[in-house]
Amino acid sequence: MNEQSDAASEGSASGDKKKQIPLRLSYSLWVELAAWADAEFRSVNGQIEYLLTECVKTRRKSTMENKE
Repeated sequence: MNEQSDAASEGSASGDKKKQIPLRLSYSLWVELAAWADAEFRSVNGQIEYLLTECVKTRRKSTMENKE
């Protein structure tokens, strides 16, 4: 990506930049995610981002506990 694309993809008020990536999903998975997102008042993109963020947090926590 070039600098303009990176600047255009800046994220939330906290200043986090968001990377745009293409993502291919099966139709059935997309339907499940869309229903879940709708139930939680999120967009499908927002739901995917939320789920990935939670997975990373869980992994970090698990990794830190294993080091202790």
